[in-house]
Amino acid sequence: MKNVLLIGLGRFGRYTASKLYDLGHQVMAVDKNEERVSKVLNYVTNAVIGDGTDKEFVSSLGVENFDLCIVAIGDDFLASLETTSLLKDFGAKKVVARATKASQEKFLLRNGADYVVFPERQLGSWTAIRYSSDNIENFFELMDGYGVYEIKVPQGWENHKVGEMDVRKKYGVNILGIHNPGEKINMNISYDTTFHKDESMLILGTNDKVQKILKE
Repeated sequence: MKNVLLIGLGRFGRYTASKLYDLGHQVMAVDKNEERVSKVLNYVTNAVIGDGTDKEFVSSLGVENFDLCIVAIGDDFLASLETTSLLKDFGAKKVVARATKASQEKFLLRNGADYVVFPERQLGSWTAIRYSSDNIENFFELMDGYGVYEIKVPQGWENHKVGEMDVRKKYGVNILGIHNPGEKINMNISYDTTFHKDESMLILGTNDKVQKILKE
C-alpha cells in the first residue's frame, strides 16, 4: 500500500483516484474546485480544496511523506508545470505529471517530473490497435515498440502444440499464456501446450510481428 497525493480532479484525475482506491492505496486528493473535490469523497482517504500553484498550500501538505505524487491537471499547462516544480521543491519522492501534447513533456521533466503520461495519446494508440483487427481482444503497450496482445488463436494453429509451431523462431514473439473462455488463463506454457479452437493467447512482441500472425 502506498500513500499517494493526487492533484487535479478532472475526469482523468477522478478515474485515477478511483483506481488507486480499488488497488488499496491511500489517496489524498486535491483540487481548487469544490465540486470536483466532493465527487471523490467516497473513494479517497482525504480530499482537500486547494491550489497546487500556491506555495504555502503545497508546503502544508507534507509532500515528502507521500510515496507518489500525481499531477493530473490537464486544462492548464502552466498550473501543471508550477505544481510539478513546487512538489519537487518540497521534497516529493516521485512525481508523475500528465501532458496533453508532446511539446509539454520536456518542460515537465526539466521542472521536476520523474515521469510524464499522455492519457489521450495512450488511449488513442490502444483504440487504434485494439479495434483495427477483429482478432485482437486486448492490448497493453510497453516500451520500445513492444506490447502484450491478447489475440484469437489462428485457425491454422488449432490442435497444434506450441513447440510444434515454433512460434518464437518463426514469428519472433513469446507466448505468455492461453485463455480458454470460462477458465483461468493458463500461464504455464510449455512445448507440449496445445492450441484449441475458440481460445485466445497472450503474446509479447512488436506490432509488426503480431500483424504477421493476424494475417494467417
